[in-house]
Amino acid sequence: MFGSKGAPWGRASVAVLGAALLFTGCSSSADKGDGDEPAKEAAARITQQPKGTNPFWVNPDGNAAEQVAAYVKNDKTTDAEQIRKIAEQPTGEWISPESPEAEARGFTEAAQKADRSALLVLYNIPHRDCGQYSSGGAADGDSYRAWIDGVAKGIGDRAATVILEPDAILHLVDGCTQDEFHEERYDLLSGAIDTLSALPNTKVYLDAGNAGWTHPDQIFEPLKWAGIEKADGFSVNVSNFYSTADSIAYGKELSAKVGGKHFVVDTSRNGNGPYTGGKAEENWCNPPGRALGESPTVKTADPLVDAYLWVKRPGESDGECKGGPKAGQWWASYALGLAKASK
Repeated sequence: MFGSKGAPWGRASVAVLGAALLFTGCSSSADKGDGDEPAKEAAARITQQPKGTNPFWVNPDGNAAEQVAAYVKNDKTTDAEQIRKIAEQPTGEWISPESPEAEARGFTEAAQKADRSALLVLYNIPHRDCGQYSSGGAADGDSYRAWIDGVAKGIGDRAATVILEPDAILHLVDGCTQDEFHEERYDLLSGAIDTLSALPNTKVYLDAGNAGWTHPDQIFEPLKWAGIEKADGFSVNVSNFYSTADSIAYGKELSAKVGGKHFVVDTSRNGNGPYTGGKAEENWCNPPGRALGESPTVKTADPLVDAYLWVKRPGESDGECKGGPKAGQWWASYALGLAKASK
């Protein structure tokens, strides 16, 4: 209704479990023979950002990194450099329903080896997304609690920043989630905050919608019922397109109503702001003409904003709309459009 998260599960998640994560997803040595191959491998290499401004881990084996390598291999240098704008920024790693412990361990171990912090997104609440493009989630409350326990065990004492359940609160307030599931959802979110915040080096941000959704007066009490006081803060604009300035204004107004909590802003695709040319109820889904936003950083425009993050992975579809593939699947042409439109 307000933005499918497009959870990118599958091959990219499983790939983190090997040591290959520490290197780029370059072309296989099996097809050597081209004298330019070593140079192309070097040209495709993905590196970390300076830790002082961007302490989050860049996954050198993600979809964007693989696209860079493919373009380099095929001598599409200009396109490779455009996609590099995405590949060399840290983006959210969305933990799958099937392997929470293994994936959380894989991502955080790889981040630790690079002396960085992992950015993890947990999106598995029961009755997720109200039957839309990213519908699904855990089968029931007990399954969800076990899944959260698996994530926590996988993180352990390694550094991680967790974005907890995009849209889960929003869909309680907007009437999308049926009334009989409300009490359990609040309990599950509160329990997840307890479990994750007990970890020594994990920060937890509970999702709180976006600037274009509604007024903070409609969501601050639900955030309290879900246990926001126990979290490090909340997230805004996840997978959406509202400007950083508007997102900060929304977050600051909401912060004042929940005890001055800090927050983070998803700036992954908000460089040109929201799309207004189509039907209002569909403008969140693969809108044309959008651009990458501010790069991830902990040096932000306001002391209440802990970081600008790329929670949504730019270039991955919101769902099967406007010609896009299934939610979470890589869409190279859309990624190129985002990159080319950015400054």
